[in-house]
Amino acid sequence: MTHDHDHDHDHSHSHDHGHTHGHEHGHSHDHDHDHSHGDDHGHSHDHSHDHGVGAADISADAVRRSDLPAGAGRGKILYLDAPSGLAGDMIVAALVDLGVPASAIEHALAGLGLTGFHIHFGHRERHAIVGTSFEVHVDADPPHRNWQTIRQLLEGSRLEPTVKGYALATFRRLAAAEAKVHRTSIDEVHFHEVGAVDAIVDIVASSAALAYLGATVMVSPLPVGRGFVRAAHGRIPLPAPAVLECLRGFPVVDGGIPFEFVTPTGAAIVGAHASPAETWPSMHVECTGFGAGTASLQDRPNLLRAVLGRPFLATRGPEALVLLEANLDDVTGEVLAYSMEQALAAGARDAWLTPIVMKKGRAAQTISVLVGPEAATAMTELLLRETPTLGVRRGEVSRIARPRHIVTVETPWGPVPIKVSEAVGEAPAQAKPEFDVCANLARTQGIPLREVLRAALEAFAVRDR
Repeated sequence: MTHDHDHDHDHSHSHDHGHTHGHEHGHSHDHDHDHSHGDDHGHSHDHSHDHGVGAADISADAVRRSDLPAGAGRGKILYLDAPSGLAGDMIVAALVDLGVPASAIEHALAGLGLTGFHIHFGHRERHAIVGTSFEVHVDADPPHRNWQTIRQLLEGSRLEPTVKGYALATFRRLAAAEAKVHRTSIDEVHFHEVGAVDAIVDIVASSAALAYLGATVMVSPLPVGRGFVRAAHGRIPLPAPAVLECLRGFPVVDGGIPFEFVTPTGAAIVGAHASPAETWPSMHVECTGFGAGTASLQDRPNLLRAVLGRPFLATRGPEALVLLEANLDDVTGEVLAYSMEQALAAGARDAWLTPIVMKKGRAAQTISVLVGPEAATAMTELLLRETPTLGVRRGEVSRIARPRHIVTVETPWGPVPIKVSEAVGEAPAQAKPEFDVCANLARTQGIPLREVLRAALEAFAVRDR
């Protein structure tokens, strides 16, 4: 069901970030725009090194960083800084440049059980910055695969359980996105080029690298491009619909040029395993790496930067907020619930109800809404509109909040986001599964909710060790 696009194979996919993503999106990329931008400095030097699956003779100049030990990212932040977007190959290349041994990726690919391909690690210079490149060369036309086939392939492979869980979560994120776009069920989604050998290699390789590090992954706002791509079923706009579905909840910005900045595979990887960061996370930087895309861009280096560091609580003052309140004694419970729902949807930091007793012994409720100063006026108008109150009280408050982030874990019934509240001083970190997701899995799979909650917390405990 995913895009069965025109595909002119040359069987030597170079992971051209921005065009000719035969392995990732299946587009022939017959765009309305010319994407052949020359580099400002004229630097587009590519140096590749051939490796068969499982080969260990990677040239020293292909990987510029010293190898990191397994688990080097435990308790740390892996920040993906993507001013030029990202694709599956760029993520793999950036993590290898960061210090993930290429042998860890080759070991995983050897356990996948696929043949007919070989991989290249090399380096490319983009605007005088040298980054690692990752390429998959396919020896023959790959077959189309559906979600069930890919799931069986991964589940039946010799991949380590953590790597397998990462890969399954990535493909499930992509399958859910495609199912939404095509108005069908996940089981009926048919991958075409996204299910081809080189895309599977990208996803398994990135899963192996992320599992090797074990870090909490965060990603910067992602640029999105303009234009159209021609597919077998017609022309589709950039960013591709499946990309935006994979990136639900993530901030995006206008990339400013007609270019495919984010591919479906790249979007699925960060959508399944990263949490959004609108600004740089507070951390002590330990090491960095660059993953290079194939396309050369005139206005920016086509590079993905990976940064690994130890998090810390930034020394800043309490957050200034506004507390809005109204006492209500002549409103139904349904209206109160709807008013709270509307306030939260409009951007309230929090909202709650408190039972009170008003004058003459009348039972009533106080609705309280916590907002940022910039949203206080609009929220006041919302309360006056949605409730019968005659006035809204306003007070300045401040709070100190725990740093929080989201980690996605794999359970036997599907992925579950975990809300992680980081440790502050003597207060330990806390982890809580996303209740609505767990409830939906329990409902659709016909299993007790407590089993889903237990499995999610156990998966998080294993991942966090």
